[in-house]
Amino acid sequence: MTELIPVLSDAEIAAIDAEISHVPYRSAVAIDALKIVQAHRGWVSDESLRAIARHLEMSAEELEGVATFYNLIFRRPVGDRVILLCNSVTCWIKGCEKIEAAISERLGVKPGETTADNAFTLLPVTCLGACDRAPVMMVGDELHQDLDLASLDKALAKGAGDE
Repeated sequence: MTELIPVLSDAEIAAIDAEISHVPYRSAVAIDALKIVQAHRGWVSDESLRAIARHLEMSAEELEGVATFYNLIFRRPVGDRVILLCNSVTCWIKGCEKIEAAISERLGVKPGETTADNAFTLLPVTCLGACDRAPVMMVGDELHQDLDLASLDKALAKGAGDE
């Protein structure tokens, strides 16, 4: 039985090739290629990763190293909105554990899980680069700073489209 080799869509290939045209070697756009495929599919499956690697003329293992280094490349399906909760030392000192517990209680998920309705995925991250405004989280593309329980509820409602 021959293995079916998944291919990238024409739109994905065109976008990746546009990035390749600006660099001296194909593998230099590894991160951009992963982001392009993720933008089209919501995450980067093993099959997609192998197809990207073939297109960039690099090994799948090499590209996997790039994909797993960056916390914004999702290697498994995620909900419609991803909550990135910073658990760095600064956020920990400022109470991120209470925020995480509150998110888990309100949404019924533990870190790394997705809500039953696929609305949210909760992912802990090491740093969001806003230590002076800790604790912080991102819901989708929006950064929420100086979190407390009241602002958490507002951020989650906004992230759910209730506001």
